[in-house]
Amino acid sequence: MPSRWEPHGYDPVPEIPLVTAADVVPILPGFDVWDCWPLAHEDGRTVVHEGRTWWFFLSAPCFDDPHERHDVARIRLLSQGATGDWRDHGNALPDGLSPGTREWAGSAVLMDDGVSVCLFYTVAGRRGGVFSYEQRLFEVPGRMGAQGPGHWGTPREIVVADGMRYVADRQEIANPVPGSIKAFRDPAWFRDPATGLAHIVFTGSAAWTQDSHNGLVGLATKTPQGWVLDDPLVEAIGTNNEMERPCVVLRDGLYYLFWSTQRHTFAPGALAGPNGLYGMVAPALTGPWRALNGGGLVAPNPAGEAGQTYSWWVTGEGAVWSFIDYWGMKGRGLADHPELRRAQFGGAPAPVFQLAFDGDRVSIVQ
Repeated sequence: MPSRWEPHGYDPVPEIPLVTAADVVPILPGFDVWDCWPLAHEDGRTVVHEGRTWWFFLSAPCFDDPHERHDVARIRLLSQGATGDWRDHGNALPDGLSPGTREWAGSAVLMDDGVSVCLFYTVAGRRGGVFSYEQRLFEVPGRMGAQGPGHWGTPREIVVADGMRYVADRQEIANPVPGSIKAFRDPAWFRDPATGLAHIVFTGSAAWTQDSHNGLVGLATKTPQGWVLDDPLVEAIGTNNEMERPCVVLRDGLYYLFWSTQRHTFAPGALAGPNGLYGMVAPALTGPWRALNGGGLVAPNPAGEAGQTYSWWVTGEGAVWSFIDYWGMKGRGLADHPELRRAQFGGAPAPVFQLAFDGDRVSIVQ
């Protein structure tokens, strides 16, 4: 059975530093970028190749309404040098390679042979089909070259939602309420040194309940016969609908599971937390998992700028990357100030911060 996340309180933890105008630095002219992940070694360390780290971002042209970006998202490959300079390497995957209509978040790993690369990502919709919010988990094999990861092969579906543990729904909904769609996305690689087995964790939705708030973190395992869908690790039925961008970090013999969520995806009647990075800790990948810092909250946005950053990714080094969402709102809402949709959307990497690990407590290094 999966461990349960049902917070009854949130211990005070340091807030993410306030985003200022000086922090909003576009790295891809004419494009917004958001969810990101690095090319990592099998043990989670960030790859440094040709003196640069290699990053995958979701990207889209700068629309007047940035919400439209989700419907045309492509994965973009960029690299960063030791001085912080960014270099654009274009769309990560060739045009027409993906079997969907949009490319959503995932992860990427450089295998221990130093050459083989695998990109895991979410295929949204089906190419040539009715527009939908269906999500499928895919992997694409590639190779490392002088210009970074590339030479991509044919995308392969990893596992399929079974309709018993994980909701299987094509979700052909014209205009879904934000935060209400069901999940089968965000595959994140993790090799367990205790067993040697490779896994992906992902954002899912529980199929065994009628509760509309049925978020969970799912698991799949690679076997000699291929990928196998496993039981979920953590469920939040009656608590939260979206436990997004999960990832696992191993530190001091403990397993740390992190995810992102927002206040508006908590269930009515649940103790809603702020937009922020949340997590649990366990002695083994299969659990049992217990909430970090009492209720699971690790790094919240500032109370006065609740939506300034989102989609946090914790690297193997304990660094936390995210993107600048709606910053500098000063208490204003988009419903009353639609002109701020473009003016105050960052669409760029947020300042990186570091985590300190101490058993059941993890917080921002101040």
